[in-house]
Amino acid sequence: MQAMPDYDVAEPLDTDYYSVFANIPAPDREVWNRARAFTAEAMPQMNDYWERAEFPAHLAKRMGSMNLLADGLDVPGLDLMSPLGAGLVNMEVSRGDGSLGTVIAVQGGLAMRSIALFGSDAQRETWLGPLGRGEKLGAFALTEPDHGSDSVALETTATLDGGEYVLNGEKKWIGNGSVGDVTVVWARDDAGDVRGFLVEQDREGYDAETITGKASLRAIHQARIRLNNVRIPKANLLPGARTFKDTSRVLVATRLGVAWSALGHATAVYEAALNYATQRTQFGKPLAKFQLVQERLTYMLSELTSMQLHCVHLAGLDAAGLMRPTQAAMAKYHNTRKARELASIARDMLGGNGILLENHVIRHLLDIESIHTYEGTQSIQTLLIGRDVTGQSAFA
Repeated sequence: MQAMPDYDVAEPLDTDYYSVFANIPAPDREVWNRARAFTAEAMPQMNDYWERAEFPAHLAKRMGSMNLLADGLDVPGLDLMSPLGAGLVNMEVSRGDGSLGTVIAVQGGLAMRSIALFGSDAQRETWLGPLGRGEKLGAFALTEPDHGSDSVALETTATLDGGEYVLNGEKKWIGNGSVGDVTVVWARDDAGDVRGFLVEQDREGYDAETITGKASLRAIHQARIRLNNVRIPKANLLPGARTFKDTSRVLVATRLGVAWSALGHATAVYEAALNYATQRTQFGKPLAKFQLVQERLTYMLSELTSMQLHCVHLAGLDAAGLMRPTQAAMAKYHNTRKARELASIARDMLGGNGILLENHVIRHLLDIESIHTYEGTQSIQTLLIGRDVTGQSAFA
């Protein structure tokens, strides 16, 4: 019996048709190389963790030890990454695996950013270092079972009782919410304003259940959290977060990170398709010699290049303090849509081999479904951009 051929479709090709990354500064190149080294270390492990739906906590800690978790935030003891450097880390880690990319989004993009933007000096000193180094895991609890896209309508409450707040409510789809150390919980105070609270996950009344049955991002745990009279000291209130507009500042920053993550996924599936086309022989010649295959690869490359331009340009605006919220919405809207499309094309180009985890494409295809949804669905991004360009709000 003839042995089945093996295909190495995961070899990085550094695709950059427009030389978008040719002149990036040396510090950004260094952090990208560091992320590349981590990805090479982690990738051989991820299919197994993904298939078993297990969270590789040691890899989250490893990212912290390599200063890959801070998402461009200023953390004492860690080298500061530029918006471009942080984006390249997001891209590179997501090129390897979406669950690990989501660890960065949750840890740095959401939990740490909430503390960095709105925390007291004492809160920042207590949490940012351990979270940035991966010694502690953080979560961000905004979404509720009945409030996703309309998260502004959240129902979780925080009632002041003497020197403590008492939290009650439910949250859902909370990354690290059942396996972490601290959760940033968004709740309404006695005045009805949305405020942020630091809730240690070992507090009495904090009941977190890992959500099972997922077919996407299987190697990171999301939780459904029930808060039953959870008592926290007043000192756990994030003093700088006073309305939902403050919450939105965190989400806007993270949306650009999601656009970079989508670029990483798209890079992975394009390069898998190109690698496969050069290695797979059918009808006596490599797939790469077929006109239809070349047309598909050209289309994928053109869309991938567009995604790169979105990310790099917005990183420059972000660094200059000029990025508007709807521009971040546009980047997420464009890049997650294109990542889904490119993953579907790549899956088809690999034929039956496209559904094997060993060839990675199916894992990326399924994981993209989650990043397409979180931090604001396509529909929500559409309405944000539509309101900006027309001056008319279509929100209820």
